[in-house]
Amino acid sequence: MEDQEALGFEHMGLDPRLLQAVSDLGWSRPTLIQEKAIPLALEGKDLLARARTGSGKTAAYALPMLQLLLHKKATGPVMEQAVRGLVLVPTKELARQAQSMIQQLAAYCARDVRVANVSAAEDAASQRAVLMEKPDVVVGTPSRILNHLQQNNLTLRDSLELLVVDEADLLFSFGFEDELKSLLCHLPRIYQAFLMSATFNEDVQTLKELVLHNPVTLKLQESQLPGPDQLQQFQVVCETEEDKFLLLYALLKLSLIRGKALLFVNTLERGYRLRLFLEQFSIPSCVLNGELPLRSRCHIISQFNQGLYDCVIATDAEILGPQVKGKRRGRGSKGDKASDPESGVARGIDFHHVSAVLNFDLPPTAEAYVHRAGRTARANNPGIVLTFVLPTEQSSLGKIEELLSGGSTHHQGEAPILLPYQFQMEEIESFRYRCRDAMRSVTKQAIREARLKEIKEELLHSEKLKTYFEDNPRDLQLLRHDLPLHPAVVKPHLGNVPDYLVPAALRGLVHPRKKRRKMPFSRKAKKVKTQNPLRDFKHRGKKPKPTAKSS
Repeated sequence: MEDQEALGFEHMGLDPRLLQAVSDLGWSRPTLIQEKAIPLALEGKDLLARARTGSGKTAAYALPMLQLLLHKKATGPVMEQAVRGLVLVPTKELARQAQSMIQQLAAYCARDVRVANVSAAEDAASQRAVLMEKPDVVVGTPSRILNHLQQNNLTLRDSLELLVVDEADLLFSFGFEDELKSLLCHLPRIYQAFLMSATFNEDVQTLKELVLHNPVTLKLQESQLPGPDQLQQFQVVCETEEDKFLLLYALLKLSLIRGKALLFVNTLERGYRLRLFLEQFSIPSCVLNGELPLRSRCHIISQFNQGLYDCVIATDAEILGPQVKGKRRGRGSKGDKASDPESGVARGIDFHHVSAVLNFDLPPTAEAYVHRAGRTARANNPGIVLTFVLPTEQSSLGKIEELLSGGSTHHQGEAPILLPYQFQMEEIESFRYRCRDAMRSVTKQAIREARLKEIKEELLHSEKLKTYFEDNPRDLQLLRHDLPLHPAVVKPHLGNVPDYLVPAALRGLVHPRKKRRKMPFSRKAKKVKTQNPLRDFKHRGKKPKPTAKSS
């Protein structure tokens, strides 16, 4: 295919109502995936497209889908109302985001195109009523779509014209292989299909054979993550587990990382251990817990976006690992059995202005690293990824670097993708006894009680249980007056950092984190553009450049 001049949205033959919606979203030019995929999709071709997280894949399939529906309704004979578009996603959060994006693009043609999200299992009754109205586009996870097909709430065999599989590389690792194969038996023989993915792995190749017919493959010539001018990626070798906690304490307590940060761990238990550890030093953080309802997790994300928290601790274990091919979903690691297998944060959650991603635990796979790193350096904002690695994990780190370099090994003299982080651990050695003191307070019992406390609070404030508690006031009284839970004893003196403990080389650069004042939920914090998230230790002797205040 010959290189053509870059197309604008106005040159793609899109409906004026779609163009108006695109203009309202502030999109002056299409992204690379949108520029390449939309014209091919409008020609009726099947697509297998790889583009990195945050590159605009949702609009790349949503715009041609909406255009197809509008064109058929405007030019063809009067058609019976039916579901003609189906979007499959691996998580509830992604379904919610996809529905929101499609609705924004259909803002000026909402009467002509209706979109329904059926990913939430708890809303089955209301979904049944919505599906009876036969929306034009249905969004959901494979298990929920299959459930509605089997109950005859949804019929696709005679009406479906366009199938989208978003984040295709996650579907099989989620354990959706059986559901997906069963679901395909309910579809017509001929339909247009798009497979959108951040990576091409064996699962995507399998899906390609199952779903696509003579597709056009778009393997865009772009890296899976932004370039070094926008995204800085570092590795820091920690000799022991204790060193990881010590380094994290120094980075956050001395405000060496600016702005908002996402901390990734590999298990939910580790997430709570980290949160209770930071709590000892009055560093506010929260855990995105798959045991809690979707609405509660979305509320936490909203608080993070408003600036009530600077740190969110997340796990992608429920999504990306361990691999669960041929097994039932949800059989995660010990201690995480209650996690919702259709919910997670490695992708699909709209975090705003994330300055830094810290891999406190090494990602379980190279693909997981890409998905974590994709949460920062978005929309032309700078970002940093800092990966803590133990000496025994060097081989796994090498696989990550190999993926980031496109499968090629580094030649002598060529700069590595994950730069070594120049940090002198001996400079923060004076903080080690404090970290040991805090780590001793975070026992297994404390972690267990912290998780129970969150679930108890969820029960007390649950709207769905409100009627039950009105009918059973004694149960509510018992829950309220149950034995108090004490996750960990917080020692106030650890929240302060005496000047004599701050390393001499850093005293002119650091500003210890101030205790955040709680804000009422109705008050929104001002949005702050993401700043350069990490102070460069190479310029310790120089006066730092003035910057805007961090959120």
